[in-house]
Amino acid sequence: MNRQATTCTAFEGVRRIAAGSRQEVAVALKKLAGQGEQASILVFDDLTSQPVEFDLRGTVDDVRARLAGTEPEAEPSANADQEPVDAAPRGRGRPKLGVVAREITLLPRHWDWLNEQSGGASVALRKLVDAARLASEDKDRVRAAQESTYRFMTALAGNLRGYEEATRALYANDRTRFDKLLAAWPADVREHARRLADGAFAVR
Repeated sequence: MNRQATTCTAFEGVRRIAAGSRQEVAVALKKLAGQGEQASILVFDDLTSQPVEFDLRGTVDDVRARLAGTEPEAEPSANADQEPVDAAPRGRGRPKLGVVAREITLLPRHWDWLNEQSGGASVALRKLVDAARLASEDKDRVRAAQESTYRFMTALAGNLRGYEEATRALYANDRTRFDKLLAAWPADVREHARRLADGAFAVR
């Protein structure tokens, strides 16, 4: 599941014109439109840099009302992606509440090793999965930050000097070169790209 941020940022060309919750940004854009602003405006999700679109028809109150209660949640529910547990009786060994029973296929030697572990096969498997998940979290976070930064840079900085070199520095984990290449970019674009890239330059 692709999570979204609760906030977004709007740019008119290379100038940042609004930032905050989706409702706040939408209202700001509606007010600007009422003042005769006609320039092309792009709005980016602050986490993924995916484009955000608003329905600005009607009054400011109409815009605000349409967005009321539609803000993405900051954190998904702990069970948001979990399939419902089958309530039908399963007899002995029925999973406890919140545990989903599924089938997996392993070779006999795998089952032999699992059954020898403390707590049995299920406990051992859960520990293995948790360990693998934790081991990949940092890499997943870096990759997501790289993709978000690249998406934003492509949209607003694709024609700026040093764009291609900055992209290579981003994926090469070269923060010093990345910052140097962005130094001559418009301030708002530079600052936003650097903020997005913070997670991409984590220690590996």
